Amino acid sequence: MHEQLDAYLEHLRRERQVSTHTLDGYRRDLLKVLALCEKNALTHWSELDGRSLRSLVARLHAQGLGSRSLARLLSAVRGLYQYLNREGLCRHDPASGIAPPKGERRLPRTLDADRALQLLEGALEDDFIARRDQAMLELFYSSGLRLSELVGLDLPALDLAAGLVRVQGKGNKVRELPVGSKAREALHAWLELRLLSNPGDGAVFVSQQGRRLGARAVQLRVRQAGVRELGQHLHPHMLRHSFASHMLESSQDLRAVQELLGHADIATTQIYTHLDFQHLATVYDQAHPRARRSTESAPALGTGAAPSERSTGDDE
Repeated sequence: MHEQLDAYLEHLRRERQVSTHTLDGYRRDLLKVLALCEKNALTHWSELDGRSLRSLVARLHAQGLGSRSLARLLSAVRGLYQYLNREGLCRHDPASGIAPPKGERRLPRTLDADRALQLLEGALEDDFIARRDQAMLELFYSSGLRLSELVGLDLPALDLAAGLVRVQGKGNKVRELPVGSKAREALHAWLELRLLSNPGDGAVFVSQQGRRLGARAVQLRVRQAGVRELGQHLHPHMLRHSFASHMLESSQDLRAVQELLGHADIATTQIYTHLDFQHLATVYDQAHPRARRSTESAPALGTGAAPSERSTGDDE
């Protein structure tokens, strides 16, 4: 079973070319399933049935594993069994018909437009690290890049004259994105200083030693900028969420935002419509004279309250 699992993971790496992050997640999930099989003295993947897998999902949920993590585990199992069936090693899929428990869908945290402006227009020193960090922040917010896309960015992918950046996203899909004028200015200023580090490769963002910045280093710099300029926690994906939310709020073009973000499924992009509606609902509640929700109880019948003294809560 270990050999077949290793062969499947190698298939994902070489044939499907999934990201290292995705591969590690699938490995962790499938090792949980393998541990269940070993506990039940199963010696072949064909012996795992739906009842045992359902029990595992229920136990992991009871231990606090969220619905999204369980959905990924079931997806990993389905992928494994598609491979095993194709190789003639199995004739069933124990994950068939099993759905993860429904969990509360949390809306992504974003910066509003004023806070984003405050972050990007803070005091800026003219030195290597400050210029580099400013260019990273501007590019995250200007083009909605994922952390992995920014870290993997090489110089040939930038066309500042045309205002374009080419990134390689999930599933090795390449897309071209616009780069705003403020981001172009920040990148020009950074690239003039970049050569001071004598960079060893073509990475756009490098350390003072000339090495490509890793994901952890970028996360740290973004977090420090959030504390310094906004007094709050900030991470790269919050800038991507803010980009998407502000684009959708202004354009109302869900398909365009989907393309910019590189989402394969528009349902993933639709979460930003909830953010947009949340903003509209807040404005409505604050502005409409008969929309304000009152937490006070309405006057009891027979108290003689005049109509003008009544709460301005929901219409009857």
